[in-house]
Amino acid sequence: MAKLPKLIQNEWMKLWSKKGTWVMTVLLVAMIAGMFGLTKWIQTMNDYDKPDWKTVVQGELTNVQEQLGNPMLSDSDKERLEGKEKILDYRLANSIAPLDDHSREKMIMDSSGIGSIVVLLTVIVAAGIVAAEFSQGTIKMLLSRPVKRWKILTSKYVTVMLFGALLMLVGFVVSIVCAYLFFQSGNGQELVWNGKEVVEASVWGKGLYMLLLSFGNVFMTATFAFMIGSVFRSSSLAIGLSLFIYFMGNTVVMILSQYEIVKYIVFTHMDLTIYESDFRIVEGMTMPFSLAVLAVYLIVFLVISYTTFVKRDVTA
Repeated sequence: MAKLPKLIQNEWMKLWSKKGTWVMTVLLVAMIAGMFGLTKWIQTMNDYDKPDWKTVVQGELTNVQEQLGNPMLSDSDKERLEGKEKILDYRLANSIAPLDDHSREKMIMDSSGIGSIVVLLTVIVAAGIVAAEFSQGTIKMLLSRPVKRWKILTSKYVTVMLFGALLMLVGFVVSIVCAYLFFQSGNGQELVWNGKEVVEASVWGKGLYMLLLSFGNVFMTATFAFMIGSVFRSSSLAIGLSLFIYFMGNTVVMILSQYEIVKYIVFTHMDLTIYESDFRIVEGMTMPFSLAVLAVYLIVFLVISYTTFVKRDVTA
């Protein structure tokens, strides 16, 4: 009986034997390069004298201190703002400017745009990797082999996730190349509060960390598309619903932001990069809580996928 790693290898080779897979990879490279080129063009067109960085930082510090004065602030938000306050104080006390938004280092660290492109391409593969077996009539031949159904489905699911992870890495490499081609190195420093002191952040470490957070969205959206494709045997339905969730998720969260239930719907937690920004649609949430909610949804999606695929009658 075939072992799971061999099945994954076969699925991986089958995926890359398709012309469409290579087209999507080339498209990813072209879109990221175009995104960097467009950013550079906009920067050139809007080249004007910027305000003194100390004035900007002082304004941010004043705003943070005003927010800290809010007695309704949650413990997690208070801790986040206190850390930011220490960083801003440190910058002013030691005359350390922040990195320019269009510096090479800043572009390398901000890899969230890669995930936005990769999620669209990975959803296409996730939606069709099972559904295509039914539409092409190859499912009977596939299931007639002496291999347990759960192994077949697992090999397809792992292949989808490996494809998404590979695209993320390819996108990151392309973004690094484009950052060096289009942008100059900045004079400032990226600082972080580690809980005890303010220290300089690693550009490469921050970039890889943001890439990992961005992959969370890819992972969950692709898993949802995989489930819909497995259950309804329709890649178009899976793609449509998955992209609807991806594009409309934040809108749904904003509409429900005043209700407690918003903390328990999957849309609220799919974009983990919010924990590295100052923007919060729903206040008081933490990374561990978001990961716990996502884990529950992940289990539900996979249980539905496996239960449907293993028990489905394909003799008709």
